[in-house]
Amino acid sequence: MNRILLILGLFTSLALLASCSNSEQKTGLEEEIALEENILYNQDNSATSLDWNGTYEGIVPCASCEGIETRLTLNTDLTYKLVTNYLGRNDALEQENTGSFTWDKTGSIITLAKVAQGPRQYKVGENRIWQLDMKGKIIKGDLADHYILTKK
Repeated sequence: MNRILLILGLFTSLALLASCSNSEQKTGLEEEIALEENILYNQDNSATSLDWNGTYEGIVPCASCEGIETRLTLNTDLTYKLVTNYLGRNDALEQENTGSFTWDKTGSIITLAKVAQGPRQYKVGENRIWQLDMKGKIIKGDLADHYILTKK
């Protein structure tokens, strides 16, 4: 009988020790993830290192007009104003969108909220931003330089 109690006590002790070490491992993993996120946030990136707020302008290519005059204003409170004017069209289509924007994990790409049509992602650089394609990729090819908006 004493042997059974002793064995039962040993198993209980081992179970308690195992559960304690698992919670410590989880805490260690959680701390490691938090540390990695902190390092990523504190790294030099567009969001933390550049004077990105301000107005960016340019004329981007258009299949059905002479070009799209684009003016994007980014504010430090993470709001934006996007004005587009389709040049050379008889209906003089000008659109204005306002809303908020978010940074991606890398701190280099913004996504505009409340944009119904057209591109809504931009890569932010020193005094310029690159309009990204509909999949969030840098536009390449002969017209790539025409998708850059310059800070005014």
